[in-house]
Amino acid sequence: MERLNKEQLNKLREYDTPTVCNALEGFKIRPNTAGFCYPGMVLRTSDSKAMVGYAVTAKISGWEKPTEEQKEMMFAYFRDVRDIEEPTVAVLQDIDERPIGSFWGEVQATTFKALGAVGTLTQGGIRDINEVDSLGFYFFSTEMMVARAESHLVERNTSVEICGLLIHPGDLIHADRHGAVVVPSEVAPRLAEACRRVTNAELFVLDPCRKAIETEQKPMVDQLRQWRGQMVNVREEIHAK
Repeated sequence: MERLNKEQLNKLREYDTPTVCNALEGFKIRPNTAGFCYPGMVLRTSDSKAMVGYAVTAKISGWEKPTEEQKEMMFAYFRDVRDIEEPTVAVLQDIDERPIGSFWGEVQATTFKALGAVGTLTQGGIRDINEVDSLGFYFFSTEMMVARAESHLVERNTSVEICGLLIHPGDLIHADRHGAVVVPSEVAPRLAEACRRVTNAELFVLDPCRKAIETEQKPMVDQLRQWRGQMVNVREEIHAK
């Protein structure tokens, strides 16, 4: 799988994740009901731009004490993150039916950032939000937890399911406060340009509606039909090229 370069990744960061979803829909490579997190994933830090990076995956648990082998697995996971070209995203699925422990805190976030990770996407817990926010590390999680409990890795470099989204090692992740999506590799090089054109296509509706709001002149429904038709037509042209 060919990776995007830093310039291409930075261009994708300029767009929010809903725009990325809109652009991906136009490529018609998967159903419009797939490829994104279901409700429950929350951005806990204050980053305004999207998190973009390649997934390094693992599964965690927090109820039972880790074995010696599981303790050593942490260092193997560190190696996974370190050896993959940055930016990486640590994607962790807590397999406990009722999560109890936070894998993530200031120490882990600082460690992973030093290894080249930009953030985490975890179906599990996080803590030390203020310290991690100052660090500039993305915290996406389904839970906030006060204790570490017995949190430890039970599996690494495997497919994980995060809020209904199946993520494989090496998948390209785009996430912001709205949620997260997986970007298919076959369209990734064209995605930023598609986002730009999709954004411009929306101006067929936004510009006249904004003018109507400013002038307090309600648009006619036939006008709305025309403007929205223009937007849809331009979107279809974008992906036909």
